[in-house]
Amino acid sequence: MNIKIMTAAFGIALTTFAITAKAQKTITEGYASYTTDVRGQPAEAKKYFKPDSTALIITFGAGNVKVLSTAKHDYFALVLDIPVAQMQKAAIATPAEIEEGMNAAPTFTFTPTAETKVISGFNCKKVVAKTTDGKSYDVWVTNDISIPSTGISLYYQSIGGVPIQYTDFQQGEEKVVTLTSVTEGKAPAGTYAIPAGFEKVGMSDLH
Repeated sequence: MNIKIMTAAFGIALTTFAITAKAQKTITEGYASYTTDVRGQPAEAKKYFKPDSTALIITFGAGNVKVLSTAKHDYFALVLDIPVAQMQKAAIATPAEIEEGMNAAPTFTFTPTAETKVISGFNCKKVVAKTTDGKSYDVWVTNDISIPSTGISLYYQSIGGVPIQYTDFQQGEEKVVTLTSVTEGKAPAGTYAIPAGFEKVGMSDLH
């Protein structure tokens, strides 16, 4: 390849990179929609986020569960609205319970691969996440968008992008979660709070 062609090719590559970099959309406040399951039943989840707070709302049938937390991980509440059980409770974790939960979370080392595919319209690359005990999980990550760390699962906040399809861990169970869309905008009033009239209890009171 002669010098002129190489120079032209290099210029095109730079231009393409610039276009790709500019195409990344930064969203500071909004919500991500997911598909998952609750006890084997399909469920829809929305994770509302802003830089300092997050509210994960999982809807199944007529009931829903809302998980409230902060970017600093100094507050955690589980809000249950289960009409069939006539339950409207908000369990608030103590600092010791939050610390225990953080310590129990799996930690990973991340190894990017060259494998790519499109999931939910996002250009994704595969990253292999490996735990300290040697278990491996495939995580599909996109850089098409950028959102605050509050919008990303705690386990994958240092993975280098937004996880689109990954394994989540809830009370000893492993669940495959797929992000279907990210919507920009402010959350409805009261999203990041415990609704009025809900009974406030401790986490141990839910067992």
